[in-house]
Amino acid sequence: MTIRSSERLLQLFDAKGTVTFAELQEALNKASRATTFRYLRQVPYLRSYNHNGCYYRHRDPTLFDRFGLYSQGDIHFSRDGSLDKTVKRLVRESQAGWTHRELQELLCVRVQVPLLAAVRRDEIRRQKMDGFYLYLHADSTVGESQLQRRRQGIAEQQTDDGTESLPEDGLIIRVLLVLIRHPGARPADVVRLLRGHSPPIPLEQVVCIFTRYDLSSTGKKGGGTI
Repeated sequence: MTIRSSERLLQLFDAKGTVTFAELQEALNKASRATTFRYLRQVPYLRSYNHNGCYYRHRDPTLFDRFGLYSQGDIHFSRDGSLDKTVKRLVRESQAGWTHRELQELLCVRVQVPLLAAVRRDEIRRQKMDGFYLYLHADSTVGESQLQRRRQGIAEQQTDDGTESLPEDGLIIRVLLVLIRHPGARPADVVRLLRGHSPPIPLEQVVCIFTRYDLSSTGKKGGGTI
C-alpha cells in the first residue's frame, strides 16, 4: 500500500531546500500532479517567480530580505508568490516609487509586462519625470508623497553645477569589495549581500555606482576588472 503524507514533502524540503515538482512527485511515490498539489497545499510553500514557477521550497519567513525576496542562485522567490503581486506590493510600499530599471535590478527579471498591466488596471500609476517613468501608488495622496520624496532625493544627489554626485567613498569601497568576493553580482545582489548595514543601503545608490564605474560587466567573460 502506497503511503503518502505532507510530512514527506517537509522532509524533502529540509533535505534539499529548493526542489522541482518532479522531485515532489517522487517523494510522494510518483504521485500524479493533482495528488501532489493536494498534499502540497497542506504545507506552507513558495513557488519561484522565475523559471516558469518550476521550483518550490518550504515557506520560511526568516528567509526574506527587507524587500520580501529570497534567492538561491538564479532562482528567485517572493513572499507574495507571483511576480505580478510582488511588483504591485513593492511599488505600493516604496518610499519614493520605483523606476523600471530599479525594479528589474532588484527582481533580476524583466518587469515591463507586469508593470504596464498593473498601470492599465489602475492598481498602480506612473509619472514621467526627468526623462524616465516613475511607478507610484495608485492612491493620489500616497503617490504624490512618493513623488515628492523622489524629487527630494534627486535634488540631494545634485552637485552645485547640476551634475549627479556619487555616494560617499565608504559605500563605493563596500560595493567594490562585494564585487571582488562575488564577481558578476548585480546591484540587487550587492544590496542583499550588504544586508544588515546601518542605515540600509538603497538600491538606487548601488545602481549609481554601477553606472558611474561601468561595473555591470565586471566578472563576466571579456568584461572589466576592478
